[in-house]
Amino acid sequence: MPAIRIQRYIALLSVVLFAGKMVAWGLTHSVTILTDALEGIVNMVAGFLGLFSVMLAARPRDTNHPYGHGKVEFISSAVEGTLIIIAGCVIIYTAIHQLFLPHTLEHLNIGLLIIAAAGLINYLAGRYAVSQGIRHHSMVLESAGSHLLTDAYSTIAVIIGITILLLTNNHWPWLDSVVALAFALITIRTGYKVLRRSLSGMMDEMDMGMLGKVISVLQQNRKDQWIDLHNLRVIQYGSLMHIDAHLTLPWYQQVADADKEIQALETLIQANFSNKVELFIHIDSCKPYQCTLCAMPACPERKEPFTAQLQWSIENIWEDAQHGTV
Repeated sequence: MPAIRIQRYIALLSVVLFAGKMVAWGLTHSVTILTDALEGIVNMVAGFLGLFSVMLAARPRDTNHPYGHGKVEFISSAVEGTLIIIAGCVIIYTAIHQLFLPHTLEHLNIGLLIIAAAGLINYLAGRYAVSQGIRHHSMVLESAGSHLLTDAYSTIAVIIGITILLLTNNHWPWLDSVVALAFALITIRTGYKVLRRSLSGMMDEMDMGMLGKVISVLQQNRKDQWIDLHNLRVIQYGSLMHIDAHLTLPWYQQVADADKEIQALETLIQANFSNKVELFIHIDSCKPYQCTLCAMPACPERKEPFTAQLQWSIENIWEDAQHGTV
């Protein structure tokens, strides 16, 4: 699978970049570069943990896991977010220690070149991972990509700090610790965002952005016989998207006709989002009080004249009741 292959490259790349950053720290003894290297440790752990999780998430569902193994990606992201926060705290401790007990910095020019090269590679890899994560609906790839991008952006601050130290012949050694502290705050903020998103997934928190997109597609391609839609739920489990909903159809339609409408709904969702969609659609028969909302032409059972269709929105489509009640 593409997600497994990409995550494998990310894991291997993290080892190479970590080795390069450790060489840069060994040459310079800069706490700012050390913070970048500590971030590399998190990248390695997260990279291999992410590889394990996408491999597990790719397994087909079984008797013990009827919804598949996709939720392991949330666990992996939660561990990654926690590790990022811990790395930020370690950076703060190291920077404060260096601030009160400074030591001589050496070979800053060589360290700068190594860190700049690592930052550029991180940026390119991060952009690619995020785009592929969105494409394949993989939280692990998105989290890994976001982490790599944050690492690359933070490297800019490292580069600026080291450059200033070089230009001033290290007359402001405290600047090394100040830059490291700023880097730590950015790191902790990134870790919080990753952790927050993974916990939301574990709690089956509604993805309001995805829900809005689904509703928009359904509304734009709405068929006249789709009288009402309610109790809509959209949940992402790894690369698999589950959609539950109640669809109201004309009460006199036969089972075969209702099945065709469900198939049309599923085809519509797959065409606009992904072919990895699992739909659980409950069919409701229309009620007389819904005639004013029904756009079915020449309906033989109409009790009231058609007024206007209810425009589906986030505010009304999740309700657990048919619309049009009085």
